[in-house]
Amino acid sequence: MQRCAAHTKSGRRCLNRPLPGGEHCLTHRGHVSGGEAIAVGLGAAVGHALVPGLGGALLGGFAGRAVRSLMADSARKKPRVFVSFDFDNDLALKHFVLGQAKLPDSPFEVIDHSLHEAAPEHDWERKANAAICRSDIVLVMVGAKTHKAHGVLKEVAMARKAGVRIVQIIGYKGRKYTPVPNAGRLYAWNWTNLKKQLS
Repeated sequence: MQRCAAHTKSGRRCLNRPLPGGEHCLTHRGHVSGGEAIAVGLGAAVGHALVPGLGGALLGGFAGRAVRSLMADSARKKPRVFVSFDFDNDLALKHFVLGQAKLPDSPFEVIDHSLHEAAPEHDWERKANAAICRSDIVLVMVGAKTHKAHGVLKEVAMARKAGVRIVQIIGYKGRKYTPVPNAGRLYAWNWTNLKKQLS
């Protein structure tokens, strides 16, 4: 899980990263998820059965929580990244990101959603919105005209509405480009930044 399991007062999922070994961020660290409560309860019951009394229950509860934490770490998946780019001018950028996602030390996976052929606008929007809602991060690959690209602007708005974190990266080294409005800070494209921002 790459995002905090808690929800904000407005009902949206918290966008912060969880603390190491936990399900909640620093702000929500006091929250207990249903899975944690069940693990502690089952561990306490087993501990009490093996060593009757409060000591057995406490040790069992700690053991249950530790086992759940280990299982959660092993089941942790890479964050799913939706790549937003200027389809008319920067298709190569998406292919570069797809290649980097396949590297052995890549901390992210790409939801490969792109239009390989012309499609009606309403159909494209529906498919893009569904893919963005399934993703953990929207990665905006910025080229010379990306800040004006109609599709990119719509995808950023969809991500904002869905509460999905947005990261924008300069697509070409050694050049300065205009950031996409409402898409956050613009980062240089290097492996260190990709790994840090997309993990």
